[in-house]
Amino acid sequence: MLGQLSRNWWVLVLQGVLAIIFGIMAWVWPGATVLVLVILFGAYTLVDGVFAIAAAIRGTDMAGRGWLAVMGVASVILGLIALFWPGITALALLFVIAAWAIVRGVITIIGAVQLRKEMTGEWVLILSGAVSVLFGLLLMIWPGSGVLAVIWLIGVYAVFLGVMSIILGFQVKGRSNGPNDYVL
Repeated sequence: MLGQLSRNWWVLVLQGVLAIIFGIMAWVWPGATVLVLVILFGAYTLVDGVFAIAAAIRGTDMAGRGWLAVMGVASVILGLIALFWPGITALALLFVIAAWAIVRGVITIIGAVQLRKEMTGEWVLILSGAVSVLFGLLLMIWPGSGVLAVIWLIGVYAVFLGVMSIILGFQVKGRSNGPNDYVL
């Protein structure tokens, strides 16, 4: 799995940059309508899922490919739901985002536990996964806290997730676990 991450380090960095851009956009336009939030969330989640699926297809480690594929498919499905049904209510959107964050967080933690055997610094993935689960749970517990507050929370979450993804990308850059592993 480490070789797969090492070869695709740039995908993690790009994914992180996109998450940070999404988070900043949520802060810059806090008064955006639910439709804009749905489209931004759908587009981000769709791109995130496509990158995860691409990494799973290119990978060589079956266990690593599995968790990437599951995370990718879940992200693509949720992104498509958000894009094809933009009239969804704010409350329903909050629950979709919360479920996505929880699923992504759990899968990320599982992946980090598997990586623990191959590298140090897996704490970045564990922390990222834990924050995702916490974020999702908070959205489910307090969905009526207001769209503006939720937009700010989403922005904070996306920027944090982006920074963690960039850190991980540069952590695994150039690392390999075998003679057939290479860095792009």
